[in-house]
Amino acid sequence: MDHKLIDVLVCPLCKGELQYKKDAKELICRFDKLAYPIRDDIPVMLEEQARKVSSEELD
Repeated sequence: MDHKLIDVLVCPLCKGELQYKKDAKELICRFDKLAYPIRDDIPVMLEEQARKVSSEELD
């Protein structure tokens, strides 16, 4: 995943910063508690494709 791309991407809902989880291949919005998947090195920034993240996962 290109780190320059990660630096410019924001959450499509709140426009907040995203945290890159390389091992899970996800971009996480801590505010909305959503994880956006990365498939074939392409971030899927659609709310309906995101999964809910538990508070424990955010720690």
